[in-house]
Amino acid sequence: MQTVDWFWLIHPAAAVVIVYPLLGMVLRLGLQARARRLGQTKLPVTSGRDHADLGRWLTAAVVAAVLVALVVVILSKVLLGDGPIDLARMALLALVTAGTAVSFSCLWLVKRAVYRGSFALLCWIGLIGLGLQPEVWRLGDNPFQPAFWQSHFWGGIGLCGLMLFSMAAKPETQRSLRWRRLHLSANVLAALVFLAQGISGPRDLLEIPLHWQKPAIYACDFGARQCPAAAPAQP
Repeated sequence: MQTVDWFWLIHPAAAVVIVYPLLGMVLRLGLQARARRLGQTKLPVTSGRDHADLGRWLTAAVVAAVLVALVVVILSKVLLGDGPIDLARMALLALVTAGTAVSFSCLWLVKRAVYRGSFALLCWIGLIGLGLQPEVWRLGDNPFQPAFWQSHFWGGIGLCGLMLFSMAAKPETQRSLRWRRLHLSANVLAALVFLAQGISGPRDLLEIPLHWQKPAIYACDFGARQCPAAAPAQP
């Protein structure tokens, strides 16, 4: 493996080491908080607060993992590509990346609902904008085709949207039964998407060749599942 291949492993490594362990803890604390609220069991008062706090860290881990993946993919393909580097475009993408990170940082700090909603939306738009760059591989962009719903990229973008919504709506969720029901519905959907991402991620890893293998692999016809015949070995 070359250095660029190790950078490509940052995203899946972060998912395995950080995101999914946090997910298990958040789900467990969420079930405990709900059981305590319904009077089904006697649990510490801090279970709900711990659930909310760990949920914020889970959202941060998901957003960071997606942002790192997009930056690594775009930079590696631009810097190691054959064509000239468009410095103006790269500067614009750097601003979008920084703006996305700053938006999430502001979401973590602000209190007013309008600011929370605005910064969550700006962060999500920044991730989508980076993900729509030509260097980012996607199975499909048409939601009316099955490939779109099988795409690891679009699953990750949808997951970020759900997590950002839950984080932005935390105060409303704590005060309103209607918002708690909406929060529960969004997070049941998020749990299903996490499950799908756990399947589609390893699938995509199997399809990504090492950097030195790419010229030979990309010479294949993926539709026909055929590759050029290897040159005969010299005696």
